[in-house]
Amino acid sequence: MDWLFDNAWVAWLVTALALVGLELLTLDLVLLMLAVGAGSAAVVSLFAPVWASILTAIVVSVGMLAVVRPELAQRLHRGPTLATGHDALVGRTAVVLEPVTRDAGQVRLSGEVWTARAYDPTLEIEPGTEVHVMEIDGATALVYPTD
Repeated sequence: MDWLFDNAWVAWLVTALALVGLELLTLDLVLLMLAVGAGSAAVVSLFAPVWASILTAIVVSVGMLAVVRPELAQRLHRGPTLATGHDALVGRTAVVLEPVTRDAGQVRLSGEVWTARAYDPTLEIEPGTEVHVMEIDGATALVYPTD
């Protein structure tokens, strides 16, 4: 038992490594945060009594669980944003087929003919003009000239 108190850093280091190994099985980031606490306790146990390393392990682990883990988990679980359906058409370029006003018009968008309205209601866009799709409202593209 005296050896353990004299070499507490070894026990903390083994604990930290074991927690890292177990984290690889769970991938929940909880054991990793506890491993950081155990690792910091290993460093503290080189210079301070056992009670200080235990306190360090508790404080660092709780801090990591409360502050670092939520942000890290959110970043890791956030997937790429994927625009599908009508949302994928916003920002694309179209060509006006029939004059586009605030009330009516037609454009060729992604090889299909769409009804269209001018995004700026004061504009009248002539056929052949290249436009950007600013928004999709139901089955109508709201467009604005590329100029």
